[in-house]
Amino acid sequence: MPYPPPPHTPSGPRRRALLVSAAGAALSAGCSAGSDGSGESADSSPSAETRARARAARDSRGLTERYDAVLTAYPVLAGLLGPLRAAVARHTEAFGGTAPRVAAQGASPKASEASPSPPPSAPPSPAVPGTERDALAELAAAERSVADRRAKALLDVPGELARLLASVAAAGAAHAYLLTEDTK
Repeated sequence: MPYPPPPHTPSGPRRRALLVSAAGAALSAGCSAGSDGSGESADSSPSAETRARARAARDSRGLTERYDAVLTAYPVLAGLLGPLRAAVARHTEAFGGTAPRVAAQGASPKASEASPSPPPSAPPSPAVPGTERDALAELAAAERSVADRRAKALLDVPGELARLLASVAAAGAAHAYLLTEDTK
């Protein structure tokens, strides 16, 4: 006996399906890049992998600092941004970097704990837009930009790093989606 069709079938692919398929395509591209499992492929040198990993850690740290700046300016957003900020901090560590520390679970960082006094050559902390909505839109744009850069970079690195980049790029795209959905 055939099953009846579902009562309402959405037309076209859903956003979640698109994110999953994009991550899957990126992951399969990373897996088929010629890696023999030794961490090196024919066209990739250890220095290229090291550079890609360092760039990804810097990007994640920069995103963490953006989250911290928005949380400092708008502590009311801690419920939404706290878990996303924590995930981005874990991404920094996954790439071998160190994330800025935060005061408490999901709370906005205190000035003394966010980072020690920056060296004279360090860039200033990111400016925060004047409204919560604009701040969320700017965070979403930053997440999208970094996710796109990672999706492109995973084609040039060996297996494990490609898989990590694909996974973190997919997480960044999901973060961007969550940040923009909250503003609608």
